[in-house]
Amino acid sequence: MAIAREHTVEHAARDNAPIGLAVSATEGVPGPNPFVGLRPGDLLATAQQLAAQAVSHPALFVQQKAALVCDLISVLCGNTLHAPPKGDRRFADPAWQESVLYRIVSQGYFAWRHALSGFVERSELDTKTRERAQFMLSLITDALSPTNTLPGNPAALRRLVESGGASLIGGLANAATDLLNNQGMPAQVDKSAFAVGKNVAASQGAVVFRNDVLELIQYAPATAHVYGRPQLIVPPQINKFYVFDLSEGKSMIEFLVKSEFQVFAVSWRNPTAAQSHWDLDTYVGALLEAIAAVREVTGSEDVNLHGACSGAMTISALLGHLASRGEKTVNAVTLMVAMLDMNDDSQLGLFATPEAIAAAKQNSTAKGVLAGEEMGRVFAWMRPNDLVWNYWVNNYLLGNAPPALDILYWNNDTTRLPAKFHGQLLDIFAECVFGKPRALTVLGTPIDLSEVTCDKYVVAGITDHITPWKGVYNTARMFGGNTRFVLSSSGHIQSLINPPGNPKAKFFTNPALPRHADAWLEDAQTEADSWWTDWRDWLATQSGDRRKARRALGNTQHVRLANAPGTYVVEA
Repeated sequence: MAIAREHTVEHAARDNAPIGLAVSATEGVPGPNPFVGLRPGDLLATAQQLAAQAVSHPALFVQQKAALVCDLISVLCGNTLHAPPKGDRRFADPAWQESVLYRIVSQGYFAWRHALSGFVERSELDTKTRERAQFMLSLITDALSPTNTLPGNPAALRRLVESGGASLIGGLANAATDLLNNQGMPAQVDKSAFAVGKNVAASQGAVVFRNDVLELIQYAPATAHVYGRPQLIVPPQINKFYVFDLSEGKSMIEFLVKSEFQVFAVSWRNPTAAQSHWDLDTYVGALLEAIAAVREVTGSEDVNLHGACSGAMTISALLGHLASRGEKTVNAVTLMVAMLDMNDDSQLGLFATPEAIAAAKQNSTAKGVLAGEEMGRVFAWMRPNDLVWNYWVNNYLLGNAPPALDILYWNNDTTRLPAKFHGQLLDIFAECVFGKPRALTVLGTPIDLSEVTCDKYVVAGITDHITPWKGVYNTARMFGGNTRFVLSSSGHIQSLINPPGNPKAKFFTNPALPRHADAWLEDAQTEADSWWTDWRDWLATQSGDRRKARRALGNTQHVRLANAPGTYVVEA
């Protein structure tokens, strides 16, 4: 599954802030790929295929080896052959350019990586196997980066000298703590800095409805008048709901309430093995009950729904069900970073072989759930530079405490998936059932998204690697009716947590939805600032007339059960 303002990299010796962690780690939100997992056997099979290429094509191997030798000789002669990849912050320290020794080390490292990558690209492996081989080699080369060692990290060496050895002691203490408490993975966040309901998920409100699957939170109005039609936010099942209610100034719920909207949010219960039987029907059925409660509390005939990731997928299933029954209880919908089918630009299918999918199903069925910690570890190794080695350097080599960032706290406040629902998700993505009319049955009704004609607002992130924007664009085109597609200039979570006021933010709009995403972008208009303001204006046209706000939350039928953020969000 992110912070609105972009953070620049600062040298660790000059600043105690974590180097680049704010940007890179906010993208560490489990997307659908960890549902499948990353099996050592698949990596080993890929390595064997690559070795077979070296044996069967010795000339190619020799050519790449000769090219590497030539590059290394050129590097030793003082030439600079390779620049760090765009966005690679590991070699940002000036010492990598100013020191002859460090320049030779970095250039030798890049030459070695380039040679390995070149061998894979020139091999006769099929496209998918070649992608797997590149990924496997990246795991190796990223792990062997000189920046992951104390002698090979100039910033860490400076910190060691300046601190009189204190950074080394601090790093060893951090490593010992992670071995005991974090299964040997570098901690991503200082959890002691946050408390749910205090400085995250702190918007004022009350739980006004509860069933076994969810709690429904109604938020207190912040204005004298509100729009008549309520807004209901549906979070992903693989994370807790308060990604929409982070700290002050970064809360989407706070933004909507201050914009005169009546706001409700779903907080999913964190399932245990006792709920292993929960499936898509379970979540859609619970959501229908929540919608009924919102209508009863507000007196509105219908609601506007908003969701992200798997929450948006659940909304899509619900919309298909309502359309098949001719029910009009949903007026308009927002789908954020939602991809409903497999996409070649994502990592979704990299190791999603039939064997891997079957093994993933068997694993969660045996346990009853797919643990959030397990998803997080898998996802970390899908992007190790950002989600493993970044923290290795910060916590162990520099001796810093893990960063105290709200989005990282939320991302590490993990949830579980019921085994049956997990299996359904695997089948949904593997078989692309949302894109096939009536291939998916929801609560007994085969659905066809082209029959969903309510107005829709679909948001994607142009640098999103989890749900690539072209895949989200395909989602937008699955529906009938009017759909506004908006492309944010950010990544997966940065696209969500994107409050107005960021001078670097922009988004793209185009009222047309041509067949190809590239054609849409070619004719799109660039808009400054956050898409939130555009969304607010769109929502205003979808939310009815303004009326005096009721200060009391709930009603006689749906009384206050607990203060926001409720009880389900704090259940382990």
